[in-house]
Amino acid sequence: MALDARRKDDEERIARVRRKIQDEVIDRIDSSQLQERDDAALRKELAEAARGRLETIRESLNKSEQDRIIAEVVDNLLGLGPLEVLVRDPAVSDILINGPDNVFVDRGGKLQKTDVRFDDNVHLMQIIERIVVAVGRRVDEQNPMVDARMKDGSRFNAIIAPLSLDGAAVSIRRFGTKEITAEDLVRFNSCPRPMMTLLQGIVKAGKNTIISGGTGSGKTTLLNVLSNFIPADERVITIEDSAELQLQIPHVVRLETRPANVEGKGQIEQRDLVRNSLRMRPDRIILGEIRGGEAVDMLTAMMTGQEGSLATVHANTTRDALARFETMVGIGMPNLTPRAIRETIARALDVIIQQQRLPDGTRRVLAITEVTGLESNVITTQDVFVFDQETIDEEGRVRGKFRATGVRPRFLSKLAMHGIHVDPAMWEWELRI
Repeated sequence: MALDARRKDDEERIARVRRKIQDEVIDRIDSSQLQERDDAALRKELAEAARGRLETIRESLNKSEQDRIIAEVVDNLLGLGPLEVLVRDPAVSDILINGPDNVFVDRGGKLQKTDVRFDDNVHLMQIIERIVVAVGRRVDEQNPMVDARMKDGSRFNAIIAPLSLDGAAVSIRRFGTKEITAEDLVRFNSCPRPMMTLLQGIVKAGKNTIISGGTGSGKTTLLNVLSNFIPADERVITIEDSAELQLQIPHVVRLETRPANVEGKGQIEQRDLVRNSLRMRPDRIILGEIRGGEAVDMLTAMMTGQEGSLATVHANTTRDALARFETMVGIGMPNLTPRAIRETIARALDVIIQQQRLPDGTRRVLAITEVTGLESNVITTQDVFVFDQETIDEEGRVRGKFRATGVRPRFLSKLAMHGIHVDPAMWEWELRI
């Protein structure tokens, strides 16, 4: 307990000195530089100014503490303040802030609380405002929610008072600088070789495919990987709310929605972009996430020439994904009967891939499912590959097996027409992990 109290006193002392140094540095520089520049020369200038002011303060600080204070001053003035250490950590995929005293990260699929703290909610708001101003957005009491793409491509979401009761709440979804490849997913047993081989054929042959999964399950990563199988001579249009896709193909047109301005005008929704993309001579359309009436336009595109289109949807099973589609199509076209909606979905969709984050933090493809048609007013499907979770071992790792169900998908003939031939042994395969 005494050590904890001493550590707390040291942290408060360092924070107090850092705030004093920071205020004095701000008073002595041209603050416009902070908005216009963030380069090595300015960082060096600020660090030297902070060190100079530090030498005038009568505090017993060792070199490590002095270096820490100087780094924090520069990060607060130019960067993301206390978050800089997390942003520089390649193992962190998500940063979650619940007020100034509670900062969590996702490392390897597991949430962990960090020692990172903000001085108070004012300090946290300063960092939030720096992020949103840099990308041309705003957040205040009149606009207490903001969703944006940061300069490094990370997805940023913040909600502040009066909606957030215990200080500002922030979520930052980061994307690694290293491209995840199909071989990586095979090696990690996220999607073993036979399953990846089938998915490669599905994409090359132009089967309309939906990736279903929960938040943080790896849908976008898998979508990026599958996009690499699209033939290089095809024109692809991507549509997203916040651009996350990093497609490694030559002919890509990237479109992003736009929120309303401060006057409530100028909003461009996904549905507007899907409709417009049909006039842009696409071979395929990739929709980052289907969540509303754009489902109608996406399905229409799938049935009218844009074969091989891809999209993601939030759902926990393939049946849930179909149910969500029914709901979203019903919202977009309320005059359609339930049977007409199901007929549209059954005609348009070919494959659903179920992706999930398991209890041990691993992300795996749990099912590759073919949509086979409509019978007795029910959309029919058949699983081609599945993962059966059996137990969790003493080290907390999920154990089970991937297996082929023995069902041969109806689209094999379409794959053969594209020169893609599947080894018959694939339908008897299984892999225990």
